[in-house]
Amino acid sequence: MTTQILNTLYVQSQQAYLRLEGDTLRVEVEKEKKLQVPLHHLGSLVVFGNVLLSPYLLARCAEDGRSVVWLSRSGRFVGRLAGPVSGNVLLRKAQHEAMGNPERTLAIARQFVAGKIRGQQSVLARAAREGSGDDTLRETSSQLAKLAHSAAYADYIEVARGLEGQAAALYFEEFPRLISAAEFDFVYRNRRPPRDAVNALLSFIYTLVRADCQGALESVGLDPQVGFLHVLRPGRPALALDLMEEFRSWWADRLALTLINRKQLSEKHFEPRPGGAVYLNEDGRRIVLTAYQNRKQETIRHRLFKESIPVGLLPFIQARLLARHLRGDLDTYPPFRAR
Repeated sequence: MTTQILNTLYVQSQQAYLRLEGDTLRVEVEKEKKLQVPLHHLGSLVVFGNVLLSPYLLARCAEDGRSVVWLSRSGRFVGRLAGPVSGNVLLRKAQHEAMGNPERTLAIARQFVAGKIRGQQSVLARAAREGSGDDTLRETSSQLAKLAHSAAYADYIEVARGLEGQAAALYFEEFPRLISAAEFDFVYRNRRPPRDAVNALLSFIYTLVRADCQGALESVGLDPQVGFLHVLRPGRPALALDLMEEFRSWWADRLALTLINRKQLSEKHFEPRPGGAVYLNEDGRRIVLTAYQNRKQETIRHRLFKESIPVGLLPFIQARLLARHLRGDLDTYPPFRAR
């Protein structure tokens, strides 16, 4: 399946071949043309599994600053094409210096944690408002609000991480209450691999958000490998994982719940794998990708700005706010917070 959604091209057809033809991108499957689109219409490419790209196409994408993201067939993040390093070297220097300063690391990390917990709190609070007035949801939402406040003023990074863990346990304990479709069961959050349909869906959408966050950080010149909340590991985009924490619940979880509760997805869109793993199949991924891109085009009012902003630009706005903080233009980093 090859799907062009707005300015992102998703290619799931196995053994597809993508190549340049003049200033157009041509997609072939078994030497048969499936799609041809002007290259300037595309801002990014996302390919799943065994999909080939010609060297000339890759070079052109790198030269133009067009992102190429490789995912496994099941949607696990594999890698991302990065062109020449952009941005101000002084910004990256400030980022590395902040990472080496325990006080600044803590100040930024606890904002990421507070932003994540507030997102969880907003999801439960909205469910309580729109549902039958569930007292348990309201009580848990209130507890999460207190944990978010505590995280914003944590004295040590270990304390902030501990509060994040407490909040996650409370949030996912209530998560089954948010699922109205009887065919979907959710007991607890699991991954690597996901063991049920709901976890498979969450993991897939988290991968999409992570890729967008990494692209946003690179676009402003930040190093996605150098984070503040997540521990540094070789090949791990720690800062992208930090940034996506603000969007997990408000963006990814709410989208997953919408797809399930509106019955846009069903059991037929998931397939079991050896060892007990469960993943979205090709049709399921197509539905999720379409919904994800549509969600990115919706607008909201950011609490720091007066105009409406597309959801898809939120990671870029937060990346710029983080860059401003690292340069010293903002006293604190303000995490995203839904109204």
